[in-house]
Amino acid sequence: MIPLKRILETALQSGAFERLEGALGRGEGSATVSGAAGGAKALVLAGAALRGRRPLAVITSSGAEAQTLAEELRFFLDLLAPAPPEVVHLPELEVDPYRGLSPHPEIAAARARALWRLLQDTPAVLVASAKAAAVRMHSPERFLAGCLSLAEGEELSPELVCAHLREAGYLEDDPVTDPGEFSLRGGILDLFPPNLDRPVRLEFFGDQIDSMRLFDPDSQRSTARAGALQVVPMREYCPGPGRLRRWAEEAPALWRAPFLPHLEEELALARHGEPFPAFEFLLPAVDPLQHTLFDYVRGSRLALVEPEAVRHALERHHAALYERFVDRTEAQKPVLAPERLSVAVDDFFAGLESFDRLELEELGVAGPEASRIYVSSQPTRRYHGNIRELIADIGKFRAAGETLAFVLSNLGRAERLHDILKEYDIPARLCRPGGEEPEAPGGGVLVGTGALHAGCFLPASNLRLLAGQDVFDEADIGLGPKKIKSARRSLFISDFRDLKPGDYVVHVDHGIGMFQGLQSIGLQEGAKEFVLLTYQNDARLYVPVERLDLIQKYSSMGGTRPTLDRLGGTSWARTKTRIKKSMRDMAEELLELYAQRQTVSGYAFAPDTAWQREFEDAFEFELTRDQADALEAVKTDMEAPRPMDRLLCGDVGYGKTEVAMRAAFKAVMDGKQVAVLAPTTVLAFQHYNTLVGRFTAFPVRIQLLSRFRSPREQKQILEDLETGQVDLVVGTHRLLSRDVKFKDLGLVIVDEEQRFGVTHKERLKRLKTRVDVLTLTATPIPRTLNMALLGMRDMSTIETPPKNRLAIQTSVLKYSPDVVRSAIEMELARNGQVYYLHNRVETIHSAAAKVQQLIPEARIGVAHGQMNEQELERIMLRFVRNELDVLVATTIIENGLDIPRANTLIVDRADLYGLSQLYQLRGRVGRSDRRAYAYLLIPSDEALSEVARKRLSAIREFSDLGTGFRVAALDLEIRGAGNLLGGEQHGHIETVGFDLYCQLLERAVEELRGEKPEEEIAATINLNLDIRIPETYIADSGQRLRMYKRVSSADGTEELDGLRQEMRDRFGQYPEPVENLFRYARLRQEILALQIPSVEKNRDQVFFRFADHSRVDAQKLLAIVMSNRRATFSPQGLLTLDVPRLPPAQVFDRIHEILEEIRL
Repeated sequence: MIPLKRILETALQSGAFERLEGALGRGEGSATVSGAAGGAKALVLAGAALRGRRPLAVITSSGAEAQTLAEELRFFLDLLAPAPPEVVHLPELEVDPYRGLSPHPEIAAARARALWRLLQDTPAVLVASAKAAAVRMHSPERFLAGCLSLAEGEELSPELVCAHLREAGYLEDDPVTDPGEFSLRGGILDLFPPNLDRPVRLEFFGDQIDSMRLFDPDSQRSTARAGALQVVPMREYCPGPGRLRRWAEEAPALWRAPFLPHLEEELALARHGEPFPAFEFLLPAVDPLQHTLFDYVRGSRLALVEPEAVRHALERHHAALYERFVDRTEAQKPVLAPERLSVAVDDFFAGLESFDRLELEELGVAGPEASRIYVSSQPTRRYHGNIRELIADIGKFRAAGETLAFVLSNLGRAERLHDILKEYDIPARLCRPGGEEPEAPGGGVLVGTGALHAGCFLPASNLRLLAGQDVFDEADIGLGPKKIKSARRSLFISDFRDLKPGDYVVHVDHGIGMFQGLQSIGLQEGAKEFVLLTYQNDARLYVPVERLDLIQKYSSMGGTRPTLDRLGGTSWARTKTRIKKSMRDMAEELLELYAQRQTVSGYAFAPDTAWQREFEDAFEFELTRDQADALEAVKTDMEAPRPMDRLLCGDVGYGKTEVAMRAAFKAVMDGKQVAVLAPTTVLAFQHYNTLVGRFTAFPVRIQLLSRFRSPREQKQILEDLETGQVDLVVGTHRLLSRDVKFKDLGLVIVDEEQRFGVTHKERLKRLKTRVDVLTLTATPIPRTLNMALLGMRDMSTIETPPKNRLAIQTSVLKYSPDVVRSAIEMELARNGQVYYLHNRVETIHSAAAKVQQLIPEARIGVAHGQMNEQELERIMLRFVRNELDVLVATTIIENGLDIPRANTLIVDRADLYGLSQLYQLRGRVGRSDRRAYAYLLIPSDEALSEVARKRLSAIREFSDLGTGFRVAALDLEIRGAGNLLGGEQHGHIETVGFDLYCQLLERAVEELRGEKPEEEIAATINLNLDIRIPETYIADSGQRLRMYKRVSSADGTEELDGLRQEMRDRFGQYPEPVENLFRYARLRQEILALQIPSVEKNRDQVFFRFADHSRVDAQKLLAIVMSNRRATFSPQGLLTLDVPRLPPAQVFDRIHEILEEIRL
């Protein structure tokens, strides 16, 4: 966006900005700038940061304003300076000290990263809210002492580094994928400090750091060498085991006897040196916080944005803290006074006096004070996507000689606006990042990219800046988004990372057995590792680790316990044959339906119009890559001369509705009617509201046909549908009734088809042969199944979460009224809503009454499955409309509802729920860019069962892709597969396990397409060599198992080479047995390709067994026998060759030479 630089520099040279620069240059104690509106505030601060000759620290009245201002400052500084200072945002803690919770780990890490950056030599611009800045801290010196410097060649033992990382709040996890994780494997240490964009891999030689490399968290491969670095703590306050134990010793003397019973759990953990929830707010009793943010920004100039608003915000914050402090003290809960944790208002402003200050007041007027500088600026109008009004105003602005600069969030949006302006004959210049700077004469229009939340007009320079939000209601304007982790759930299928003894597995040839672990057996050539499986009657099967491609983890819906097969029996083979036939029948039916759709004539929609582009540009977010791909597929289907039948899968809030609305708009623009079907009245109502809001700037007539309409209104809607007076109708299965007639129906959008009844599904099936149908589902469909059905079912999947979607902080806590009150109060304080899950209808009303007693001011509703349907709808609608603060409900809560304001979930008796159920419930919150919290409450007076304890232990990992996520996500995917394929096929999944089911289905589809599948051979290799991953190389059996699985399942030489590099990179140089494992895998790929059943070796001979279908040249084979006196070839197809005793590498080389010689 350099092209705007010249215009902005001109603006900064106007009188007011020059006076400000003069005041800053003279080092005057303080200056007040008034009149700066919208984006002009950030422009003033950017000028101050660049020309004030010292670092700048900006304090705002709210956290949201601080975040916005930080982004706008980055935008202006990047424009105005070749090497701009870094803008550092210090976030608020979000939790207050009296709620019994620690700050969210992401927030704690962001604060630690910000404080570390302020203490570096290069200057930075700090932006923080008053609340964030008022938090008491330890000294900068102590914070830096908690950082660890690392460099190549440094003498430092890996154990010492690990001990430091644990004290600094890091968690041990392998593989390392997220900030705050570390893993030690022999002499290799992976860690991910919060101040780095990528994790770093340290390779030690003894107690010396031999090399340091950055690596990719997804592939786990090294990408570049790392220079010297500092490892920053994950929290600004890391007490370490010593201080925790000291607190445990002194706490009984600090709080009187009535308070101590409430500290039993905390004391027990602290005595072992382990942190406990909210330790940050109790340990200062023995480890006082005697410093503030001001100590971290000494020598900076402080800028206060709206000083009075800052004071009022701090006063409100401290009043709330004191109220909570009094409540907790009266309840005899051990807490510290607010002033020991947060700087009091008067002390905060007294601290400001030691700094030179810049105060910004938008509504201030030019006054006689020498220190007051008036910047003449005006806020810009918001157009809310109304392009016609924007175009009319642009004409007026140009006539007045103004220069207009549009700043949009990305190049795609900028290009689309540029195209729209061209269509209206407005000469505009598109400023591409890094492009040449165009001239900007008076009356000119520039369109570019950047993070600007609000525009402004600067009369002195006749410049009008318009932000994307001014034009389109853009809500997502950040450039350079955080790396989004794709939800690649299906990749976990067949991965052995969660396999443990006692788990069920499927052996392709022998059926369902039970995994018992890795077992080492001493053989003539050395120790060899096997996977031990047990079957019926305790029969044992030892599977060589190099053949783990034959084993898959058994996966089914809901954790079904299968029956073990009998080793050597025939039932498994009969089961596979029966399922193969059923699959073939199903695949034939699907292929037949698909072929029929290819031959049926449908309506071919026209290409996109200018209005379509306007409609799409008015969307408040940028499409994710998955959304864009899905939309392109839908439009291609619609423009084809056959009826569309596409399934669009994606979690709630991932953007399916936007894709559907763009398809609906395209249909309406072509003169066709659109019907949107939802399974429930509440979902239909939500879709209707979304559509009305999205289509408001366009002449599209939308109606809702449901019981929310009176009989008279319904009759009128039906008449209007038949005469074409309604373009788009939303409704439930009522739309499938025989009295509903359309004038010209072109597109049907179905939400969650599997929730409709059999009769309604039949009506839909008939519709699919006549009009385009787009089906939406929030139940994930496994990628493996998607691939198996490729070309038989048109499917698009949206797996990428929306930008800025934050991890849900999940806490497993013992039930107490204080926890419930704190959680609800915290959510209501930020104008949010709360789900309170109580899954017993008999006691749900008393549970709601208890919540009402705790929070008298809260608006509370109750919802459960035994309610009258109309009453349930009424309650759910009130919650959707934000007329209720807390919904006390059973698991009846609708999966499809998208309520961005609901970001706290409280689950009563979480120990009684299944893992997948808890995962689904937790997905009700966290559907916006606001941080979400899930509180899983367990009984405080009952011993948990072992099963419940294990389940809750898994739930603690739910914040990201932990084991619990994988188990629950897989369960949901299998449920999605059952929904897609029907009940009979779902039963087959239960019988053979999901992985094998997908393999068999893919094979059946290939056969039906005429692709002759290769004949399966066992491909036995026995070379009497040491083939394994020694424990001395990878000590963890789970890691070894995963690597065995990946090597044995590798597809091609390229993948094997990649695994070699990864293993060297992650675990160090590997020994000969590991090299033999890779040689074995490569040899197996070769003999499979040549269809050779076996290759074996004894001391001096190698035996090749051939079959009729082996792909070898008989003449070349004969030539080898004829040219080698000691070679023999039997009528049974056995080639015997003499091979002297050679090292393993030469044995493999000799076998490869022979195979190359006889290849066809």
